[in-house]
Amino acid sequence: MILSPSLLSADFGCFARELEDLRKAGIAWAHFDVMDGRFVPNLTFGAPIVKRLRQTSRLFFDVHLMIEEPDRHIRAFAEAGADMLVVHVEAARHLDRTLREIRALGVKAGAALNPATPVSALENVVDLLDMALIMSVNPGFGGQTFIPRSLDKIVTLAALLKEQKSRALISVDGGIGPENAPDLLRAGATVLVSGSAFFSHQPYRDRLLEFERAAAKEK
Repeated sequence: MILSPSLLSADFGCFARELEDLRKAGIAWAHFDVMDGRFVPNLTFGAPIVKRLRQTSRLFFDVHLMIEEPDRHIRAFAEAGADMLVVHVEAARHLDRTLREIRALGVKAGAALNPATPVSALENVVDLLDMALIMSVNPGFGGQTFIPRSLDKIVTLAALLKEQKSRALISVDGGIGPENAPDLLRAGATVLVSGSAFFSHQPYRDRLLEFERAAAKEK
């Protein structure tokens, strides 16, 4: 299990400190929810924030672009220091080209699916994926309730990746806590994105241990 806490639920005035606290707690990844107010109704931050935080943190930056026309911005986020760039199938009009451009910039490439988008939308780009992200809530806001049918999508996605002999990670984002982590991992998820369910429980080291104990129940 890779736990990727979403900074959408962190203290926006102290991102650098929050990242350092995550590192000290034993967290290796940080999830950046980039929202443009168009693809989703909320508005968060852009590449300059990622660039500034890259100067202070060596965590793996898992950058989720919930934005229209992602092709216009992938270079800026790559140069800012993103380790993984995830674009939405619904926003990337030419998904194959977008994923290839991300990889050409030396960044890992991912594609995200909204709750109503079927896994079949990824069939022809599996070979270009380092990670596929299942949105288990409708994107745009934190603190939402997990959509149960997302479990079936994870199972379907895991089968697709296995069929095409892909080693891409499966990430799940939305309504995730220790209570449903075992079911998600059992279905095939490998990366769990957790926002309010993580950051609202301090100290972070104890919360990580709760997730790890829950993950152990999957085995």
